[in-house]
Amino acid sequence: MMRSLWTAASGMIAQQTNLDAIAHNLSNINSTGYKTEAVNFKSLIYQTLQRKSYDSKGEPKPVSAQVGLGVRPAAIVTDFTQGSLIASTGAFDHAIEGEGFFMVKLSDGSTGYTRNGNFYVAVRENGLALTDAEGNAVLDTAGNEIVFDANTDSYKLSTDQYGNFLYKDENGNPQPTGIQIGLAYFPNPSGLERVSNTMMKESLASGQVTIYSAAQLNSKIVSGRLEGSNVQAADEMVNMIVAQRAYEMNSKAIKASDEMLQQANNLRG
Repeated sequence: MMRSLWTAASGMIAQQTNLDAIAHNLSNINSTGYKTEAVNFKSLIYQTLQRKSYDSKGEPKPVSAQVGLGVRPAAIVTDFTQGSLIASTGAFDHAIEGEGFFMVKLSDGSTGYTRNGNFYVAVRENGLALTDAEGNAVLDTAGNEIVFDANTDSYKLSTDQYGNFLYKDENGNPQPTGIQIGLAYFPNPSGLERVSNTMMKESLASGQVTIYSAAQLNSKIVSGRLEGSNVQAADEMVNMIVAQRAYEMNSKAIKASDEMLQQANNLRG
């Protein structure tokens, strides 16, 4: 009887983790570049009650008697499907249409990867730098910080569909600057280590990063757009109801086990 108590308890703990992930998705429904997360479950070890069993005639049965000991979260995986592209008023906002991640240099010197293309131009000692909202420098196809000359007029800068920066000459004609926004590619993006502000970091599970241009990845970098969250509110609400029902059923299993133990104790008394 105690086995059923611990098994049902493991189910309640697992569904609490599931609800945590659902709540996190719903809270980030308006976060730029956010990707939906989902909990994967796995059953715990099985306890063998009887290795060989026989029927009334003494013939061996084809199956043994085993009982499962519950469930636990196996992984929280990220869904990297494309979010909708939302019009933005930011002069340097960009969205990726296709594969890849923007690269930014974080304050600790490491490289972060994100789908959030909410960029700005910041004044630095060496010129004008393209940064994210936190002031982290955006990197180009060579893995270097994107910096323009100090005399650059930011109003004359623009980008094409592959992230190449253009600068208007005296006649107002856009000319290539030789600077291009780089995109990072991972063999297993689901293995990326998630940190705050829709930022991710490379890990052993994600594989080694490779830097490409948008054209090499058959992707596009759309200026004047931001990629919205791919969270579907209706799906998350349904998932929440399912998690709540599963949690409730596990709690009822604990209550039933407790009542049966109480009856057994009363019989013994």
